This record gives sequence, structure tokens and C-alpha cells, in this order.
Amino acid sequence: MTVNTQPVPALPDPREYGLSVVDAADIPPELRSLVARVHDLIDAVANTEADTATLAEAAATVETLTDRLNVARRDVGAMVQRDLRDGTVEYGTVTNIVAGDTNPVAPPLSLERTPEGLRGDVTLSTTYQGPPGLVHGGWVAALLDQAVGSAAAAAGMPGLTARLEVDYRRPTPLFTPLEITSRVTGAERRKVFVAGEIRVNGEVTAEATAIMVQFQLPEPGE
Repeated sequence: MTVNTQPVPALPDPREYGLSVVDAADIPPELRSLVARVHDLIDAVANTEADTATLAEAAATVETLTDRLNVARRDVGAMVQRDLRDGTVEYGTVTNIVAGDTNPVAPPLSLERTPEGLRGDVTLSTTYQGPPGLVHGGWVAALLDQAVGSAAAAAGMPGLTARLEVDYRRPTPLFTPLEITSRVTGAERRKVFVAGEIRVNGEVTAEATAIMVQFQLPEPGE
């Protein structure tokens, strides 16, 4: 098993494979504001004890707004192109449940390159709650899956998760900054070996190892 030490190759452009792509910089600020407001709305709905009249009025308002927004929808699989601070480019589905720019459920997790791999911070509300005051174990796994998959892509070896093993070392709290790190640890043919951790105040709450299998992409236009 080897560790990739070569310069990171340019990622394939999704447009060449028939996928629509929006530049992150071109997402309207009004849409980003709407995403943030709906993110807050999800948390409010999950925790509200408002009276029934207020609930009925809110439901009717949301239904009306949903109908208005559904008049134009993105293509399934639409991608977003992000220009990272180190000058490289990354792609991801724009509605990604963990890191999608336009998904109100996404925390979202934003990862940046480090000399070792990737690093990001995220704080989770009760939207992501499992046991009282703690992050649901499924969301812990989702954050780590996103982080290790992004590490493989950042190393120029994008692929799909073939195996993910998560060790839960201690409870991961809500309303507390979580530091998430990930890195490639080796490669063997199409297999990419990756690892990642979630830390709270420097202590690991969960760690993962995974095997990603690199995409076998057809020639553009096929």
C-alpha cells in the first residue's frame, strides 16, 4: 500500500459528463439567506410548543411558499464548484445532506486543505440530536463519511465509500464546536485508504477509517 505523494491532478469537470454545475460564487445571496432561514425554521419546528392556531397558520404559509419555490427546480445531480483558498477547485452535489450549499438540513460542513489533509469546524443544534444533548450517531458517521470522502477527492482520487468503520470514543455534544479532520493514508490500485476524527476541545469523540473506490469514468461524451 502506498501513500500518494504526487502533485494533485485536476479533478474531472462534471460538465464533460452531462452534469450541470453552478459556481458557488454565483449562488444568489438571497438563496443563501433563504437556506439559512429555513435551517433556523427546521430547528424552530422541531422544538416549538406554539399554540395550535399558530401551528396551523405556519403550516399554511409554508405550503404556499413550497408551491412557489417548486415552479423551478435544479436537475438531479446538479453540482457546485468551489474555489478553495489554496487555489484548487472542488466539486460536490449542491444539495449534499452534509455539505450542500443549498440544502437547509446540511450543518453545513466546510473543509479546507491542511498540510496533512482536510480540516473544518461545525456546531450542531438539536436538529442533529440523538440522545439528550448529544449528536445522533448516524450524523457522527455522516460527518466522518463526508470528511474522508472529501480527503480522497482533494488528493485527486474521488470515489465512493466501499467500507466505513466508525469508533465512537465518547459522546459528541450539541452546541459545541466540533473539529473534523481527515486525510489519505494510502492507495492501492483503485482503493483509497482514508481516516478521520471528530474532536471536542482537543479530545477525540469519534474516529473513522474507510476505503474509497475511485470512479472509473467513461471518456467525456460517452
